[in-house]
Amino acid sequence: MRSPLFDASHHERQTTDRWTLQSQKMLRCALTPQAPEIISSAGAMVAYQGQMDFSYQGSGGGMKLLKKMATGEGASLMRTRGQGEVFYARQNNEIFLIQLEGEALTLNTRNMLAFDSSIQWDIRSLGGAGFMAGGLFNLVLQGQGMVALTSDGPPMLLDCSQQPTFVDPQAAVCWSANLQPQIKNDFKMGSLIGRGSGESFQLGFHGPGFVVVQPSEGTPVVSTS
Repeated sequence: MRSPLFDASHHERQTTDRWTLQSQKMLRCALTPQAPEIISSAGAMVAYQGQMDFSYQGSGGGMKLLKKMATGEGASLMRTRGQGEVFYARQNNEIFLIQLEGEALTLNTRNMLAFDSSIQWDIRSLGGAGFMAGGLFNLVLQGQGMVALTSDGPPMLLDCSQQPTFVDPQAAVCWSANLQPQIKNDFKMGSLIGRGSGESFQLGFHGPGFVVVQPSEGTPVVSTS
């Protein structure tokens, strides 16, 4: 049997690293019983090899209660432990790895893919934006470990220290945890355009730090009513 499908570039990358980008859009994580568990967005797992145990974050053991995440589907977190390899991806989005070395990072929960369970985390709503944005929740991560996030297209890094920076809430991927975004409402009655998100209000960032922006507002939420 012959096909470009079987080219070496499509094979699993054999490596001893715990976190490896199998491709720009596929993440491979190696797990052992001695290694920290991996916390991921529910539904992000696309394949695994070996023996794995999956459970919802918050199911017993004194873990945090489930919190709604702003995916339009109320998705939750998953814990994975076991022996083998697990593969993560999301809607053909690009994946980026960030090594936290004690720092803190704020993520749009829509863009969180997975992170080491050794990292402390909390999900927080952005005051006032939940109603206006149809639900805007941020994941605050801090500690030691690896974080995998996604971007719907090539991301752009903006420096917020020189001047105020305003970003569509659906396009904001992550930002420096010390930055506290403010809501800037540009809505004028009768002049709402586009999807009614960034065109009507934005998240304003100003101070020493960065914000990462994706060239997309994400997948629109389709009403079934």
